[in-house]
Amino acid sequence: MQRVAARDEAAVGELYDRFGSLVFRMAYQTMPTRAEAEDAVQEVFVRLWRTADRYDPKRAALVTWVMLLSRRHLVDKLRRQRARIKATTMDEATGAYSPPVRASEADNLLNAERFGELMKRIEELPELQRTVVTRAYLGGQTLRQIGEELDTPLGTIKSALSRALVRLRERVQVNEESAA
Repeated sequence: MQRVAARDEAAVGELYDRFGSLVFRMAYQTMPTRAEAEDAVQEVFVRLWRTADRYDPKRAALVTWVMLLSRRHLVDKLRRQRARIKATTMDEATGAYSPPVRASEADNLLNAERFGELMKRIEELPELQRTVVTRAYLGGQTLRQIGEELDTPLGTIKSALSRALVRLRERVQVNEESAA
């Protein structure tokens, strides 16, 4: 990120290579169309480039920072779309045409907010557990690949994933019980 902040184009390319598919997957699940998801990914990486100097590795892992920034951008984008939809429905009352509102946009916003909460909980996990969860579920890597990259036995990786999932489930249950 220091190289990105220094406007090193190769570093921006590396950042995109590392996180582009992850950000796209999140945008594709959130946005109503593929084209809007692609636009959102491009906007996220422009935002990453502009705010690279704000990244503090002591406060969050890079993947967490990228995903939280992505989530904020997607939520903002969906909120702006909803505001436009409300304005166009007011135009409809005056006789102007407005496109139909899709119910899935509210669901997309809710999913993006849930994802952000999940990312916060993942960030609270011990380092190995956090790394395994993010690489397996967000990065699409196999447990064997993670073990090889971290030079850690496969059994240790499996145990870390299992413990992480138990912790995440416990935290979700505690939050659901406190909300009820």
